[in-house]
Amino acid sequence: MATTPNIDQLKQGMRNTWMAGDFGVIAKTISAGAEEFAHSLNIPAGAKVLDVATGTGNVAIPLARSGCIVTGVDIAPNLLVQARERAAAEGLTVTFDEGDAEALPYPDASFDVVVTMFGAMFAPRPELVAKEFARVLRPGGLLAMANWNPESFTGKMLRAGSKHVPPPPGIAPPVQWGDDAIVQQRLADGFTEIHTELAPIAFDLPGGPEAAVQLFRTYYGPTYMAFGRLDEAGQAALAADMVALWSEHNVADDPASHTLVRNEYRKVTARRA
Repeated sequence: MATTPNIDQLKQGMRNTWMAGDFGVIAKTISAGAEEFAHSLNIPAGAKVLDVATGTGNVAIPLARSGCIVTGVDIAPNLLVQARERAAAEGLTVTFDEGDAEALPYPDASFDVVVTMFGAMFAPRPELVAKEFARVLRPGGLLAMANWNPESFTGKMLRAGSKHVPPPPGIAPPVQWGDDAIVQQRLADGFTEIHTELAPIAFDLPGGPEAAVQLFRTYYGPTYMAFGRLDEAGQAALAADMVALWSEHNVADDPASHTLVRNEYRKVTARRA
């Protein structure tokens, strides 16, 4: 019978996953969507913002560009190196720290805004994440999340991977952060004005579905690690399922040489009580 790994093993596994491949390559494919998310929040210049699970800074950098005082935190140090390089290339001042969404290394009420895009949703203990969001926000501060929802293309992609490489037992699926009812429940204790809506985002990639799968297999940590845990036959089966999924959802005019997938995520906003 499978046993649940202890939390230290889970955290090390998470760190290894997000350090695998090169998420910076994948981040570039959704950077326009990240800028749209950041700008949609209308955060005023001078606001103190924390970007949790910042990755390579897809949200932190446009917010800094707009005049916010931004700190980004992430569990994967190699992604922070890229984030710092991106900020430096634009002459932006952003603080990037290594840290855990379940135990943020900041005092209570340190920030006016907490944001996270496709990041904190992957932490294994969502109840701790919600408590940490509330703890580091000042009263009345804004929480904004962008989370893959179960019905999204990415939700389907994650499920396809889990079919071949099951996740550790007892861990809530990350896409539950994209379910309105679950979000409302998780944030009820510390937040008011909880609002969620679906927002569009596109995967627009050169090459056909096979090339898209190869891109994610090479650079996207969860997919990279999933393939690495399978033997040759298992890898072939996972690749076939992934190509079929990308092919089914590809709406490009020239699908043999171009992949365009209309993806979506759940945008969550709430105010610290």
